[in-house]
Amino acid sequence: MQFTATLEFAQGLDKHDPLKNFRDQFYIPKHKNQEVVYLCGNSLGLLPKSTEQYLKKELDEWARLGVEGHFESQNPWLHYHTFVQEQLAEVVGAKKHEVVAANSLTVNLHLMFASFYQPAGKKTKILVEHNPFSSDWYALQSQILQKGLKPEDTLVELQPDGQNSYISTQHILSEIDRLQDELAILFLGGVNYLTGQAFDMKTIIQHAHKKNILVGLDLAHAVGNLELQLHDWQADFAVWCSYKYLNSGPGGTGGYFIHEKHAANTNLTRLAGWWGQDESTRFQMGKQFNPTPTAEGWQLSNAPVLSLAAQWASLDIFQKAGISKIRAKSKKLTAYLEYLLHELILSKENTYNITIITPANPEERGCQLSLKIGRKGNELYEKLKKANYIVDFRNPDIIRVSPVPLYNSFEEVYKFVDFLKQLN
Repeated sequence: MQFTATLEFAQGLDKHDPLKNFRDQFYIPKHKNQEVVYLCGNSLGLLPKSTEQYLKKELDEWARLGVEGHFESQNPWLHYHTFVQEQLAEVVGAKKHEVVAANSLTVNLHLMFASFYQPAGKKTKILVEHNPFSSDWYALQSQILQKGLKPEDTLVELQPDGQNSYISTQHILSEIDRLQDELAILFLGGVNYLTGQAFDMKTIIQHAHKKNILVGLDLAHAVGNLELQLHDWQADFAVWCSYKYLNSGPGGTGGYFIHEKHAANTNLTRLAGWWGQDESTRFQMGKQFNPTPTAEGWQLSNAPVLSLAAQWASLDIFQKAGISKIRAKSKKLTAYLEYLLHELILSKENTYNITIITPANPEERGCQLSLKIGRKGNELYEKLKKANYIVDFRNPDIIRVSPVPLYNSFEEVYKFVDFLKQLN
């Protein structure tokens, strides 16, 4: 599509946007009685207005029934995690019995590595992308130490290749080939949190499997952002949080995926908990653990009902909007942001020496563009914040900008870049 760098053009795009009405389903933060331009959904998604209703329903049931709410409420808490499974499976491209909403991302990461990281012989190493989110790095190091190995010998970091800040698919495949006899697991973020690069997960998983290497994914910045097909891609496992693009609230319940080829294997090593016990014998409180032969067999404790109620509210919005339509708008919205940056700022000398470090190929990114600020990054961030533009700053010099298709508009993207232009 041919873009134009005018406010009128942006407003025209909004007028014909099939998802435009979904913005009204979210609370937009205000500062001094004026709505902010919120471009930080990659850090914390906005609150759906329906969340209050979903939460109140369970609070009312708690007040009315007390403990009997586990069995007698309209949505019995005993089965509450199952009420979001179908919608969650749709968002990540999985079968219902392959996904569970539970715990936090890092807890789920430890659970998955307890099962899938079984170093033996020469196959001990874990290959991970450059600059993974720090909690992933800490978790992987601790899992290696738990196995009596040394992280410095075992954890291999994929470095960017060429002049770019990101890692080409070919480089990843080459590293898999180079290390194939030593690799136990390839663990990759679906979207790198810092650069915004989206990896070609299908190609990478297929190549790793040919070399007998398991593949796990951190989808914190991918779930609700990209169109995922975890089952068809044959990912071995994946973990995610839900408070970013899934809008489940601060600290919202995370989730995990285990491919059915593993999930049905009740002999697979795991850290066990009573909610993973087969439901038919769970309340017999016996000493023998018999896991549910699905992804539910990795559960530890009963579902956090209030947190999941918030997630359910958001997933209902995703179901109505459709992940394919969300992704289509995301590509267009982010492309317009990129176009405006080039047209209004990057085509000339700019005060803050801004460059884009996210891949230009729409298939290699989600809705996030990461801007490297060559001069006075903190100053620019503070000016944006003071002017009601909410973005994310990562030391020492990266501003992450994420126009989220469910609640951001083309007009907001135009106004953001126009403000940057005025600062030059």
